[in-house]
Amino acid sequence: MKLYDYFRSSAAFRVRIALNLKSIDYQSISKVLLEKEHLAADYLALNPQGLIPALAVDGTTISQSLAIIEYLNDLHAEPPLLPAEPLARAQVRSMALAIACDIHPLNNLRVLNYLRQNLGQNDEGVNTWYRHWIGEGFRGLEQQVARHTSARRYCFGDNVSLADVCLVPQVYNARRFKVDLTPFPTLVAISTHLESLPAFDAARPEAQPEAR
Repeated sequence: MKLYDYFRSSAAFRVRIALNLKSIDYQSISKVLLEKEHLAADYLALNPQGLIPALAVDGTTISQSLAIIEYLNDLHAEPPLLPAEPLARAQVRSMALAIACDIHPLNNLRVLNYLRQNLGQNDEGVNTWYRHWIGEGFRGLEQQVARHTSARRYCFGDNVSLADVCLVPQVYNARRFKVDLTPFPTLVAISTHLESLPAFDAARPEAQPEAR
């Protein structure tokens, strides 16, 4: 497997966590977003969306982090990232999608660049935007997770799930942009626990070769 990656991409961060949890060997191919390597013709031929990450396997390419992670989960059953019971699976997916579809896209690098370059926002304006949408998303997620976590170690029940894989990169980004996380003690407690696990620790941006 080849993972088209960028160390600071939170979507790629999710996939690295899943690969580590599943103990899957892979080759990381970095595409530096700031240098627009993801928009080069050779990469667009593999992934017409021009986004990171993408997973090349068996002569085809899968884009979108959640699609990649669910493929990995189907391929390697252990540890399961989705519960067996349908209602529980839906709850976990709901948490993951709240992050991947509602929070993250509004704070994606291309959105922030558009705010700067096309709408004339300065760093203060961009950071205000970023913090606002993290706060809006985390407000509801905090309550949702609090209803389903058992000991503030995992988002749902007593095991790692797809929701946890999505949460840690989003909390990492929030800290990077100095978001006040005081109103979200459940999310912070869970993320802090998860960050201590080897699969999560090895996937963090600072641990990637291109960050050194």
